[in-house]
Amino acid sequence: MSSARSRSSRDLTPDAAVDIIVTAASAVRAVPRILIDGRSGSGKTTLARAIASRMPAVQSVGLDSIYPGWDGLREGADRACVDILEPHAAGQPGRWREWDWVISQYGAEHEIDPTRPLLLEGAGLLTARSARWADVCVWVDAPSTERRRRALQRDGATYEPHWDRWARQEDVHLAENSPESRASFRVDARTFQTSEPDAARVSPSSR
Repeated sequence: MSSARSRSSRDLTPDAAVDIIVTAASAVRAVPRILIDGRSGSGKTTLARAIASRMPAVQSVGLDSIYPGWDGLREGADRACVDILEPHAAGQPGRWREWDWVISQYGAEHEIDPTRPLLLEGAGLLTARSARWADVCVWVDAPSTERRRRALQRDGATYEPHWDRWARQEDVHLAENSPESRASFRVDARTFQTSEPDAARVSPSSR
């Protein structure tokens, strides 16, 4: 399955970046699947929320709700693929369990409707396996100092002791899966804010 591609590269406002991604996904099929990957603090969730605001029917799931704890990047991404993405691609309902970070166990179950568009976002998501079922793959990035500032501003003392631990798992993901090279769009989110983005640059990338 091939992903949609951008035909030009230029500086864009967030609205333009979102419009390009939404338009590209909608051009592939009526019920598209969009994957957003990127390192912690890069702006994935901000971008996902902006896209979802333009696609009222979309089901948006962040892997932060699926990772089984601070060592669970790979397992969370695998679960998203098996429990959500692959059933959706097969036209079947998907079911995923939400991770409770307080008691460290899975809790509530959620269902995914195969008749509605799907948006998944999270570090570790974009692999050869997941890209096979995606219509649009997006890689979001920002400088490491800015990513860390945002992440700690968002999650504070809860996250700070685990920053390096999580970053090592991201390093493994990048080395093993080359997610940026699998993206149909790359978003330079260096000026994203933790609430709403100010500016973004989207550029095409080859598969």
